[in-house]
Amino acid sequence: MRIIAGEMRGRLLKAVEGMQTRPTSDKVKGAIFNVLGDRVLDARVLDLFAGTGNLAIEAISRGSREAVLVEKNFDAHRVIRENIERIGVGDKANLLLMDAFRYLNRYPEEVFNLIFLDPPYHKELVAKVILTLKEHPAYLAPSGVIVAETAKDEELLNSDIYPFEIRKTGVYGDTLVWYLQRTAN
Repeated sequence: MRIIAGEMRGRLLKAVEGMQTRPTSDKVKGAIFNVLGDRVLDARVLDLFAGTGNLAIEAISRGSREAVLVEKNFDAHRVIRENIERIGVGDKANLLLMDAFRYLNRYPEEVFNLIFLDPPYHKELVAKVILTLKEHPAYLAPSGVIVAETAKDEELLNSDIYPFEIRKTGVYGDTLVWYLQRTAN
């Protein structure tokens, strides 16, 4: 796994050993950042279920101002810390050992331009995060984007996610990537 573009392009990232995490592949990560384009520049990023820190560190490499990475698994948290130190982005990355839902309910005043959701598949965690974000809609900046990864057979229903709406999807192998934004009122 590596950083694929930006200031730290080509630098290697460590992965968590075993089957505890499922890092976003370079192919999927490249597709995500191609869709996001310039939205990454100077963005404030939230990476829930951070795993290896892959998405947040890529965003920083591509010009994001700062990232908050939330991971509850101790081994994954340790690997993210090593990746942040190895790449040298400690001044832009705030890593928390915490459950994603606890974070969302504890810091409702935070505002982010990009929110990455890459939880374990088939546990309906993306839908649960969206429901929590509905309770704290200020988390997502008005023109912000939520990027969620699920298994390709998982569904998000527009009626359940209002005031957010699905703007785009992409299928890459067994991964379905969702791009959500606030509805245009």
